[in-house]
Amino acid sequence: MAETKDKLQPYEPEQVEAKLAELGLEGWYLEEGWIRRKYSTDGWPATLMVVNAVGYLCEAAWHHADLAVTWGKLWVKLRTHSSGGITDKDFELARAIEDAVLWRPGADSALEGTPNRFVFSKGSR
Repeated sequence: MAETKDKLQPYEPEQVEAKLAELGLEGWYLEEGWIRRKYSTDGWPATLMVVNAVGYLCEAAWHHADLAVTWGKLWVKLRTHSSGGITDKDFELARAIEDAVLWRPGADSALEGTPNRFVFSKGSR
């Protein structure tokens, strides 16, 4: 995507779907002009951990998501308001959110990782 002086060029809807697939953002989907993702958790404490992680990433990126929160679910919506659509900013932030929220230590890691699964990625809507 070409960048203009003060904003990124938005993608067309069919380009958004292709870009999500290209980036491996399987749980993300386009709906009503936003890219969206639902994360399911095992309860309120885990949901709050995910909300805080997403909030940190959004603030660090200076690109803010819309969030909806319930006891065991978090919905994330991204779009670039100044561009009026989905831009590379949204894809980059979606990738960062996905990597942080679903991160687990690798099999060869010195880190053990918690035995608890508190975020579930199956099902995007």
